[in-house]
Amino acid sequence: MSLLAPLRELDSSQRHTVLASFLGWTLDAFDYFLLTFVIVTVAKEFEVGTAQITYALFLTLAARPLGALLFGRLADRFGRRPILMLDVILFSVFELATAFSTSLTMLLVLRFLFGVAMGGEWGIGASLAMESIPAKARGAVSGLLQSGYPCGFFLAALANWLLVDHIGWRGLFVVGAIPALLVLYIRRKVPESAVWQAGQQASKRPGLLEAMRGHWKLAIYLMLLMMAFNMFSHGSQDMYHTFEETNLHLPTGSAMAFVLVALLNLGALVGGLYFGALSERIGRRKAMMIAALLAIPVIPLWMYGGSLILLGIGAFLIQMMVQGAWGVVPTHLNELSPAAVRGTLPGFAYQMGNLLAAVTATAQTWLAQRHGGDFAFAMSLWMVLVALLLAVLLWLGPEARGVGFGRAES
Repeated sequence: MSLLAPLRELDSSQRHTVLASFLGWTLDAFDYFLLTFVIVTVAKEFEVGTAQITYALFLTLAARPLGALLFGRLADRFGRRPILMLDVILFSVFELATAFSTSLTMLLVLRFLFGVAMGGEWGIGASLAMESIPAKARGAVSGLLQSGYPCGFFLAALANWLLVDHIGWRGLFVVGAIPALLVLYIRRKVPESAVWQAGQQASKRPGLLEAMRGHWKLAIYLMLLMMAFNMFSHGSQDMYHTFEETNLHLPTGSAMAFVLVALLNLGALVGGLYFGALSERIGRRKAMMIAALLAIPVIPLWMYGGSLILLGIGAFLIQMMVQGAWGVVPTHLNELSPAAVRGTLPGFAYQMGNLLAAVTATAQTWLAQRHGGDFAFAMSLWMVLVALLLAVLLWLGPEARGVGFGRAES
């Protein structure tokens, strides 16, 4: 618990900011993962193959860089707080509209628009939080923020388990409009970033190209790094419920399917908090490399445990490592990013990585179909290769642990 001690030292304003950023990413993930639980059901209603529904996941991920660039630039120009509120409203509206899809084409268009809005949330929320807290708290807060993603996954699994038999898949997307209420909390409790406000006092604010001068190699590296990270997380999550249905023959909405997903997300929460805080002691890259490589020996238990108990332990451990590595990402990207584009670059690199990794679900489905519908084989092979790629990219890359923000940067 000493690793998380810096969290207790935050003042009231800082805690509200961290909580708002955490909830934003939690509810964002909740809205995204609802579709992953009903892929088979939606495919049957629209009378198409499962792979065609996975294109909706692809389009959501592919659209996110547009949102990161658009909302990130707006956040650098007009402030983190108001653009974050606008972004939350928009992704909630498109989530609600998904419930009224009348065709596969309409569903795909709406999930693309949802992806644009979703793409803006992470970068803005992370920069707002990181600029509002002491440097020594970044590791712990980073792990906490990134743990919002598995929390959203868990809430989606819970909603699916409790509600899908009663309200159907369309009803789930109506429930997905709830995140819009977060705007009321942000408006009432969350102040603007003092670092951003100080930057507005400068006589000249550089444009994107000027601010990025000398940093393009870094930007390309961060995009490749986030490609590997997104292949790592989406490769272990997006098709997991389909694996439960096809390999384990657990029906959607069943208690056992929910328990496995719950254990998976509990492990993710523990891993994000632990490795995020650990990075303050041993360094960002080292913490992420350890987590990535430790995922490899866990894979056989995760996919081939043989019993629900062993599969549950495997689900817990694999996500402890996956989200353990991810728990360091918010602070790592913000510390590496120039001040003038901190609202833009971390989120854009993150979402460009999503774009480059957007074929993950479709590729895993194709690979499984080539091996008799065996998702265990497809997901296992994918995770081994991506974990190794991620470790190599981290080993080759830079680190800026503890760099000053605001006046300390200049």
